[in-house]
Amino acid sequence: MTGPAARAAELRRLLERANYAYYVLDKPELSDAEYDRLFRELQELEAKHPALRTPDSPTQRVGAEPATAFQKHRHLVPMLSLANAFNEAELAEWENRNARLVPEVRTAGYTLEVKIDGAAVSLTYEKGLLVVGATRGNGLVGEDVTANLRTVVDVPLRLRGKGWPQRMEVRGEVYFSKSRFAQLNHEREQANEPTFANPRNAAAGSLRQLDPKITRSRGLRIFCFHVEAPGQKLPVATQHELLEQLTAWGFPVETHHALVPDLPRANTAIATLEQALPALDYGADGVVVKVNPLKLHAELGTVGNREPRWAVARKFAPEVQVTKLKEIRINVGRTGALNPYAVLEPVEIGGVTVTTATLHNFDLIEAKDIREGDWVEVTRAGEVIPQVLGPVRDRRTGKERKFKRPERCPVCHSKVEYPSDEVMAYCSNVSCPGRILESIVHFAAVMDIRGLGYERVRALLDAKLIKDVADLYELTPMQLLALEGFAEKSAQQLVDAIQASKKQPLSTLLNALGLRHVGAQVAKLLARHFGTMKALRNASVEEISNIRGVGTAIAEAVAGFFDETKNRKLLDRLDKLGLTFTEPTAAERKGPLAGQTYVVTGTLPSLSRAKAGELIEAAGGHVADSVSKKTTALVVGADAGSKLERAKALAIPIIDEAELLRRARAKP
Repeated sequence: MTGPAARAAELRRLLERANYAYYVLDKPELSDAEYDRLFRELQELEAKHPALRTPDSPTQRVGAEPATAFQKHRHLVPMLSLANAFNEAELAEWENRNARLVPEVRTAGYTLEVKIDGAAVSLTYEKGLLVVGATRGNGLVGEDVTANLRTVVDVPLRLRGKGWPQRMEVRGEVYFSKSRFAQLNHEREQANEPTFANPRNAAAGSLRQLDPKITRSRGLRIFCFHVEAPGQKLPVATQHELLEQLTAWGFPVETHHALVPDLPRANTAIATLEQALPALDYGADGVVVKVNPLKLHAELGTVGNREPRWAVARKFAPEVQVTKLKEIRINVGRTGALNPYAVLEPVEIGGVTVTTATLHNFDLIEAKDIREGDWVEVTRAGEVIPQVLGPVRDRRTGKERKFKRPERCPVCHSKVEYPSDEVMAYCSNVSCPGRILESIVHFAAVMDIRGLGYERVRALLDAKLIKDVADLYELTPMQLLALEGFAEKSAQQLVDAIQASKKQPLSTLLNALGLRHVGAQVAKLLARHFGTMKALRNASVEEISNIRGVGTAIAEAVAGFFDETKNRKLLDRLDKLGLTFTEPTAAERKGPLAGQTYVVTGTLPSLSRAKAGELIEAAGGHVADSVSKKTTALVVGADAGSKLERAKALAIPIIDEAELLRRARAKP
């Protein structure tokens, strides 16, 4: 007679096989009634013998006890965003950029994958078992929603087959099917509950329910498409093979993916897919084009820490709706830029109700002859930012009002500047209230002042506790306690965070101050070249523009910032308050790698490409994208590409991660 343990194991095997056949292969093997009978039998066995209940049991999808909050989870490898290409020309530009780095991309082949409109997640598996499920978050750190993701019926709790890395992160997109979303909204209407606006937001919100039973009731699904396994080798060589391997391991993969030999064939296949997408039972807004060989992914790398070069989202034409433009208003940004936007009669676009849309700049309003009172065509750029495409002229009645570009700032009434070499207009007043809020929020974010977000900055301004960023450094816990939302602990924590930001280097401070045209990279170039705020303040336009990577327009903007009396007074205050006004110049950086240039290629055992670069720069070295005669050494990881051959041809020393770590930690 079969014992309880053996029967439980058999039931788990039968139910797992049925789930795989139904959700992954789309070939049901059991009737619903038979599945339910086996499931109830397993539940009863586990209730009688709790020791038989395993983490990967199908019964564990029912849902755990409600949580009180979500813990943070750091992804093994950052979850990056994708660049967009909206037509064939932009897709060709993407290939051309890649071919300049790795010429073989033109003939290496591409995989095409339907871009699912859902919520991005990562699933971490150890020895084949699901241990963590997390939201994307900011790309580096997400929220641990493991209990909720366990309730998604097609997330495998235990992997099938073999060959999976001992520890890996599988990336996927959680979504609502169109049919389930319509059913869910109908159920909410019947219960007099507010309906969901669109499937994407509903999926993201469902994943963040504190009670997993609510998540389970929503009926979410998932498609998977990517694997990260730092320091380990995958059993496949291409993206196309990886999709097939994911299916073999038990993951649902969107079935319309294709392998094409080159970009012309990709364009043909994409056009066919665009026609097919509306008939699918899930939302999709384009096709992701990926370089097929995985070794080239490491070779191509990423653009900064934002997006991979080896993949791009070929977006399709967004939905366009017509509505009435009631009024044109102007928002003042942190740099003083005047940003016109349209106030619209509410209109639904792609499941989202739109009431405002960008008009970009005054030149565009005039060129398109957009008037207040016009009927206008509106779309959502990249299905995110609403924008006005133009007026519907044949619907004009003669009552429409032409827009007149302002001579005075709509907030502080200072004179508006119209630089001849720019399309944007600017408020000339650096203390304009309209830009102060945005500038302080930006300053706090760049200086890493934790707990100082948009609403708290607004509260401080409304209470007249601050007028500019320098005032932040004179705040006391007692002042903060007078504001709503602060207790002794949170007030002290914010003051401590503000004081800690004084240690940020000059480059970070320059970026935080929001000089026009100066972002993180330019700020670093300026700080490292001049070394001190004083030297930069006294530099001429010519001296600044001579820095490689800094052009005349940037130099004039920087010099102009320091010419403003109010700006110089602000800097004097920040100096007296103890902020860091120095940064080691290129000549002064003494680290063990000073004066050396390194190129990194392939997948390193423990360091990401970004971390390896940070390590090299922290040790005084320079990181280059390509190998040349000036390269000190090539740092090589697994699946190195053409850079390795280039280094061998030039007799450039080739080292591994261990040697890089040894050099970076050596005494100079």
